[in-house]
Amino acid sequence: MQNKKTVLVIGIDPKWLDFSSPEFSSMPGLTAEKVSMGILSSINQLNEVGYDAELCWTDGGETAIEVLKTHLQKRDFDCILIGAGIRKLDSKFIMFENMINTVHQYAPRAKICFNTNPMDTVQSVQRWV
Repeated sequence: MQNKKTVLVIGIDPKWLDFSSPEFSSMPGLTAEKVSMGILSSINQLNEVGYDAELCWTDGGETAIEVLKTHLQKRDFDCILIGAGIRKLDSKFIMFENMINTVHQYAPRAKICFNTNPMDTVQSVQRWV
């Protein structure tokens, strides 16, 4: 039996996001439910095409790095995807930077990839593993 490539998808739990803030003005109608469904669908799609994918929900920053460290210390990952909600929001820039350094420290052999939205998560992972 072939070992599946492992993937960790990191995202902010949408319950911590304020979709009425100006940062989301270019995405009218976006809700926590829509984001959650999109990410969970991405995890299912990754698993369906042969990866061993898991989700790492974080808060908006207070404990995000500790949560990420816990995930990275549990097992080795072949690929780490940091979601657009972390990378694209100006208010999360320092958290994004900290996440990159945490991944570098705790999973130095893992490939790092980025999606632009939940719909291109599988393609983002497939570029690297």
